[in-house]
Amino acid sequence: MQEWNETELNDAIQRDKTVCLYLYTPMCGTCQVASKMLTVALELYPELKSGKMNMNYSPAISTQYKVESVPCLLLFKEGQLIEKVYAFQSVPYLYALLKELES
Repeated sequence: MQEWNETELNDAIQRDKTVCLYLYTPMCGTCQVASKMLTVALELYPELKSGKMNMNYSPAISTQYKVESVPCLLLFKEGQLIEKVYAFQSVPYLYALLKELES
């Protein structure tokens, strides 16, 4: 996943039909595990526009989307936030979420 800034996120949301944004902090152990699981799941959806943001450098995003904790996965469809995911249960679980987003 590519690291995004707020401008890149807004461009992706406006331009692409579906967008997946992973929010994390570098010192969070749970975030590191979640990132690895999400990377595996995203390999099966190479056409899905996805990025990540370090919440230490993007506090406006957490306020705008009312992010309660990290790791957090924001799923956008046609410019609208449709789901926030905090529990990265497993790779198959994430795969199913991405599949649903794509359908």
